[in-house]
Amino acid sequence: MRRLEGYFKGLADANRLRILNLLLVGELCGCDIQRLLGLSQSNVSRHLSYLRQVGLTKDRRDGNRIFYRLDGSGDRTIDSLLGLLREAFSVESALRHDLARLRVQTKQGPCSVGEVPGRRGSSNAAGKRQSH
Repeated sequence: MRRLEGYFKGLADANRLRILNLLLVGELCGCDIQRLLGLSQSNVSRHLSYLRQVGLTKDRRDGNRIFYRLDGSGDRTIDSLLGLLREAFSVESALRHDLARLRVQTKQGPCSVGEVPGRRGSSNAAGKRQSH
């Protein structure tokens, strides 16, 4: 019962719901979530940390970047909950808008926070990137 309570506490915030909506599509870097949702790095990190603590997400580090994904551990409760969320999110216009922005942003490539437009991969842009 305690685990289920944690899942629902994790869902009790609009920003965490928006993050989960994006992660239903697949793994994302914290910087991309930050850019998509227009939130500060500390705000996004706090919400992602909470989602990880309650067991809804997992993360992995790749250099100075941290990538987040839904916890696909095969837990039937999580799988059922995510199916319900997928259905509920599909009728919410703000969440559909976030997904549309995600499609546009993924065309530009991952981890685009702090980069100068038109200068992807330049040493100047990469040097300004902070840990996320």
